Amino acid sequence: MPPSPLNADALRYQANLTDELDGAALYAGMARAESDPVRKDLFVQLAQAETDHAAIWRDRLLAGGITPAAFTPSFRTRTLVWLARIFGPHFVLPSIAAAERADRNKYAGQEDARTLSAEENSHAAVLGAAVGKHKGLTGAAITDSERWHRRGSGNELRASVLGANDGLVSNLCLVMGVAGAGVSPHTILLSGLAGLIAGAISMALGEWLSVTNSREFAQTQIEMERRELEETPEAERKELALIFQAKGIAREDAQRMAQHVMSDKDAALDTLVREELGIDPAELGGNPWSAAGFSFVLFAAGAIFPILPFFFVAGLPGMLWSAALSTLALGAIGVATSLFSGRGPVFSALRQIIIGAVAAGVTYGTGALIGVSLS
Repeated sequence: MPPSPLNADALRYQANLTDELDGAALYAGMARAESDPVRKDLFVQLAQAETDHAAIWRDRLLAGGITPAAFTPSFRTRTLVWLARIFGPHFVLPSIAAAERADRNKYAGQEDARTLSAEENSHAAVLGAAVGKHKGLTGAAITDSERWHRRGSGNELRASVLGANDGLVSNLCLVMGVAGAGVSPHTILLSGLAGLIAGAISMALGEWLSVTNSREFAQTQIEMERRELEETPEAERKELALIFQAKGIAREDAQRMAQHVMSDKDAALDTLVREELGIDPAELGGNPWSAAGFSFVLFAAGAIFPILPFFFVAGLPGMLWSAALSTLALGAIGVATSLFSGRGPVFSALRQIIIGAVAAGVTYGTGALIGVSLS
């Protein structure tokens, strides 16, 4: 029997309350981990806004004679706060911004939450700006007028998880394919170690090239911006005013701010590079050597799981232990992907395990067929 309208509303109020309290806990944790006073204040304001939203749903439950359920922060929130505390808020901010954007219309279908829907959209825009994404018509007009501009945003959490996943899945497939061919345990272990080293070096080299090319491209963009500033200062002043206006500043104030910034060429270049290009001149996309080392370690960390049992056991027991250990690692990676995918941890873990098992099964079967044909 379907729930009564009152019960359905109560369930909705409770779900909304839990969601808002979870958001408040997340932003409060980000504020505690943030050292920059401006960003810290931003997170404090967002946490307070979520707390105010939660109060609305709590009051509606209480008005209906229902005691709100006890609240405990979700696994995702606790994990993101822990990662922010260990690695810094910038490590998880892109994931939070993406989730906020995906969730910005959660109140669109609730007639009694119209004002909250607008505020949720505002939160998504604020976090988008915090990770260097400028949205809107003015931003599009600027990039359309200068085609050499390109933008991107990093996500270290996503890169970490996917780097370890690459190592795990690729080496699991390699080990199972070789094992399917019926070779000796010594050969399986040797093949797995070769796959780990080769894959980690390849990933490190690819990351080094990617970051190096990104830095060189950023430097080229900065130099082009410098020349434009020298050759067409008035056009750059208008661009800067458009950027400020896109951030919500009134046209007259935006023009005054742009004029003030343009009075100092170094400050003008720094501001244009940050605001228009989304580039931090102090970092230029990061250090290619640290990025390469990070990729090497992550790939190797994932790739070690399928071959670890073969150091201790051989034959069928080694394959079973390899499959079991890899399954646990795949499940852990699936749970980690839920932090930025928006899916539940159980669903993400099962999906990751199933995909890994299918890939390993295909390579094992292929290895078996090749082994039979060669023999």
